[in-house]
Amino acid sequence: MSHAHPRPAEEVTAPGRTNLVVAVLAFGGIVVSLMQTLVIPIVPELPKLLDASASDAAWAVTATLLAAAVATPVMGRLGDMYGKRRLLLASVSLLVAGSVTAALSDSLAPMIVGRALQGLASGVIPLGISIMRDELPAERLGSATALMSASLGVGGALGLPAAALIADHFDWHMLFWTSAVLGAVAFVLVLALVPESAVRTGGRFDALGALGMAAGLICLLLAVSKGADWGWGSGTTLGLLAAALVVLLLWGVYELRTGEPLVDLRTTARRQVLVTNLASIAFGFSMFAMSLVLPQLLQLPEATGYGLGRSMLDAGLVLAPTGLVMMAMAPVSAAISRAKGPKATLMLGAVIVAAGYGLNIWLMSAVWQLVLVSCVIGAGVGFAYGAMPALIMGAVEPSETAAANSLNTLMRSIGTSVASAIAGVILAHLTTNLGPVALPSENGFKVVMATGCGAAVLALLVAAFIPGRRPAAVPAPAQEPAPATPKETAPAVAEADEEAVGAAVAVPLARAVAELVATVPGLAGDEPAPAGAEVRGWVRGGESAPVPGAALTLISLEGRQLGRAVADTDGSYVLPAPGPGTYVLIAAADGCRPQATTLVVTDREVSHDVLLDGSGGLSGVVRSADSGAPVADAVVIVTDVRGDVLATGRTDALGEFTLTDLVPGPVTLAVNAPKHRPLALHAEISATGVTRVDVDLTAGAYVRGTVRGAGAPLGDARVTLVDAAGNVVGTTTTGADGAYAFSDLDSGAYTVIATGYPPKATGITVAGGGDGKHDIELAHPVA
Repeated sequence: MSHAHPRPAEEVTAPGRTNLVVAVLAFGGIVVSLMQTLVIPIVPELPKLLDASASDAAWAVTATLLAAAVATPVMGRLGDMYGKRRLLLASVSLLVAGSVTAALSDSLAPMIVGRALQGLASGVIPLGISIMRDELPAERLGSATALMSASLGVGGALGLPAAALIADHFDWHMLFWTSAVLGAVAFVLVLALVPESAVRTGGRFDALGALGMAAGLICLLLAVSKGADWGWGSGTTLGLLAAALVVLLLWGVYELRTGEPLVDLRTTARRQVLVTNLASIAFGFSMFAMSLVLPQLLQLPEATGYGLGRSMLDAGLVLAPTGLVMMAMAPVSAAISRAKGPKATLMLGAVIVAAGYGLNIWLMSAVWQLVLVSCVIGAGVGFAYGAMPALIMGAVEPSETAAANSLNTLMRSIGTSVASAIAGVILAHLTTNLGPVALPSENGFKVVMATGCGAAVLALLVAAFIPGRRPAAVPAPAQEPAPATPKETAPAVAEADEEAVGAAVAVPLARAVAELVATVPGLAGDEPAPAGAEVRGWVRGGESAPVPGAALTLISLEGRQLGRAVADTDGSYVLPAPGPGTYVLIAAADGCRPQATTLVVTDREVSHDVLLDGSGGLSGVVRSADSGAPVADAVVIVTDVRGDVLATGRTDALGEFTLTDLVPGPVTLAVNAPKHRPLALHAEISATGVTRVDVDLTAGAYVRGTVRGAGAPLGDARVTLVDAAGNVVGTTTTGADGAYAFSDLDSGAYTVIATGYPPKATGITVAGGGDGKHDIELAHPVA
């Protein structure tokens, strides 16, 4: 069961504390990504250093990859269940333990153990993003999560020159001692400054699901990473790929059938989450392709004609600005996501990455060219990595944030593994000879760059299928109104929730606080409530069915959050209160109308059950009444009985529209489209499901023309349109150009009367959909 404990609101929202939390979490992410690149300078020397064969020494790298693939989603799920900060500290502890083990090793076995322990720390980045969602003010969430997400690339770019510098001037063990020291610093900072999140899912850990996923991922990544050594057509490689397919399919069936799965595949299958994860694989490929190509180009001898003959340290310094660019792009990415939505930011990142690789095909003959190209690609990756957490968090419940972000991080890792394998195959087959030595050819590098460009284009095409922003729906107030709260106490809704932007300012208190809970949970603290000051009960929906995952928030009459809980799988909840008094209880759940209730809490336990009504939707198709053809780009507006706008939308190319999150009850549906008469009709929104209303629009006619006097346009002439029954349809006054127009007219006969000189009346007939052009010449009568 999920519990939240009250923490003073100022403790969370204080700018100084917020900045510290962001800085510490970002530092932790950078330390983990540094760990992954610190070993790169000594990879060619590992066989000699560890007294092992080259194929065996490669396990020092492969072990980290496999451990990270298994640990990332498992740590995310455990963090959702038992506390994200607690699992973050455990991950950093594993990093320190692995670094110390590797630093003390002089043979292969302890090195592999140490590197595997380091890989188990890869959950730090998704856990950090989830803590940010739970703890940060809404206005800081976008830029902070963008920075945390980009830290994976930032640490990688900064780690290479640092590792090369250490390897050149110290014993190789110092690389791992450095990682251990940085990990210990991160542990102390997290312990001292990062609060524990109050958002929990509860339940039991899916151990069988974790084992199944681990087996499937290990088979897949082992085949991908070692396929070049074993042979892509070898029985071992093909057997592992087949085993991965079978195990992951069986694992998926099991996860769909178990009550508390490790990965909620139904949530993962939501279009926004699924497409974002697919795009993440392509972006992981694009990012790692650059890391493979540019260092080799820089270090190959100049005698090849395309190599630049630089040292490992020089190569690292060339790539270092990439990390700084990624860091600088984090706030820019968040700003674009706020204005245009994270989908637009992700697609912009794909375009920039593709352009960077396209440039790299032609610009590869000088150091400055590679610096430019790497910064362009880094900027695109920074945009994309900043948008991914916003897309994921905008589609999942707060209690599922860590698991969902962990899965997204895993998708990026799969992309980097595939990039390593494909780039290795290309560079191994496209070679040139420099004396007796075979080296990757210039064309081989260009093919890898073109492949990276293609992966970015693929990411762009995939991202195009992510659902875009829907117009913000403004629902009717809850039936039980909450006490009035000053407007300035309603904070802004986080940009991660695209469907509720601006709603917190425009709607009553109940909706504003409910949206705040959905996007910035966890503002309550860890201090226990006084004994006995507790609210408990059940949350039920239609036909008294439990509503698991419903968010319940207790606020003061001044609008300050005091406690928060999430309903368990059976709908039960326990919510601590700070003491006796009068409070407002806000209940909200996906697919239900939020509810606000005034509660009087005594020093004893208060029992209060919540019944949430379902929310409905409205869909249909708009057609032309004359031809039956669909009417595209028609504006659809829904208002309540008081005339307040609840939602707006537009029809697509097939004339179809869908509006969601509408409160059940009577509404007015208004439809307007160019060259058609507007139409309004009544509809009844069902409490469950989507209500369908099809609309037929009648084509509207136009009467327009120019009033002239003495051959020149006549301004300030008054034009009146009268129908056949003598009713005035409309009146207008011409501008300086003498033009007038009447639109949205029924077919039939009309009289146009113009005054300014002696009046003039003319009869005209217009047809539906037609354009009645009628110019008027006014003049003084001839004497």
